Amino acid sequence: MRLAADAGHRVVVVTATDGALGEVPEGLLAAGEPLVERRRRELAESVAVLGVHRLVMLGYADSGMAGTAGNHNPEAFARANIEQAAGALAAVLREEGAEVLTVYDPHGNYGHPDHIQVHHVGVRAAEMAGVPHVYEATTNRDQVRMMLAMNSQWSQETALPDVDSFGLPASELTTAVDVSAVMTAKRAAMLTYASQIGDFGPFLAMPPEQLTAAFGMEWFRKRNAQPGLTENALTLSAP
Repeated sequence: MRLAADAGHRVVVVTATDGALGEVPEGLLAAGEPLVERRRRELAESVAVLGVHRLVMLGYADSGMAGTAGNHNPEAFARANIEQAAGALAAVLREEGAEVLTVYDPHGNYGHPDHIQVHHVGVRAAEMAGVPHVYEATTNRDQVRMMLAMNSQWSQETALPDVDSFGLPASELTTAVDVSAVMTAKRAAMLTYASQIGDFGPFLAMPPEQLTAAFGMEWFRKRNAQPGLTENALTLSAP
């Protein structure tokens, strides 16, 4: 997003849920402060750092992690009617004249119900609005496996986490975007999310060169791509 904005493109972020079901670090919220309000402020600060021109919130309830009670909330995004939700997103896409849409991969990177629904709703909305280029934002599963194997905290006696459903294998990826030039902005945008940083916080404390080595590449699979496509940027017309 920061790269696209810096290149002169209009960048719009659409969020599906209110983020109300996340874990809250002890002592983060002020007395009586709703998590929803904190999340909205964090989101606004983050997209500002990334140069986003417009933020749209669809307003669905957070479904929570897979297997939690929030999955059963009739108002949860994971239970939303796909045609209706896609219609709301398609209206934004038409209004913006969007030529590129990014969604999650089919299993939401790591199985989060709302991320999976973003995939289904986003793909359908792109069909409705005639968006020509749709990318599934994902993670390079093979790279993650390699990083875990090389990490000093994992000894030979420690079983590696199951990453077989995490992201996509390298063989299925079409697009690798080098974001090392904007890692300062990427780190700053992530740090705005004090309510969500959780176990990822220590990674953001790494020296810049280590952070860039680990997270300086972003991976995508372009839908309906020609066989053998490999590219190093999303398909964007001149701004």
